[in-house]
Amino acid sequence: MNTIVLKVKKLDNNKSLPEYATSGAAGMDLTAGIDEPMVFKPLERKLVPTGIIIELPHGYEAQVRPRSGMSIKHGITLVNCVGTIDEDYRGELKVPVINLSQEEYTINPGDRIAQMIVAPVVKAEIEVVETVGATNRASGGFGSTGY
Repeated sequence: MNTIVLKVKKLDNNKSLPEYATSGAAGMDLTAGIDEPMVFKPLERKLVPTGIIIELPHGYEAQVRPRSGMSIKHGITLVNCVGTIDEDYRGELKVPVINLSQEEYTINPGDRIAQMIVAPVVKAEIEVVETVGATNRASGGFGSTGY
C-alpha cells in the first residue's frame, strides 16, 4: 500500500481531522465542521462545511463520495455523487449534501458526512483519429450489456 502526505489546515469551525475508520478503509471520513445542527427537509440540498483546507501532493486528486450507510439508512447522499478536488484548490472543503428521503434529517456538528479518497491522476494526451477500434459492444449504450 502506498502512502503520501496530505497537508490539512484546520479552520475555526473544525471538529476533527479526516480519518480512516478501519485499517482496510479506502476512504477517510469527512465530518461536518459546523457549530450548530443543519436540518435538511425532504429534497433539500445544502453545502456542508468540513472545517478543513487540504494541500494535495502534485499528481494527486481527492474524490468526495457519499457514505453508504447514510445513503441506504437515511436517503442522504451527495448532489454530484462524486466530487473531484484538484491539487491546486485551496479553499475550504464543502460537501454538497441532499436529502432524498421523505423525512427531515439533521446533521450535527462533527457528524461524518462523506468520505474522501486520495488517488493519483493520469493525464491523457489527445490524439485525433479517423477511426477507433471495433468491439462486440460497439455503440450500445445504457443497458446494452443486458444489465
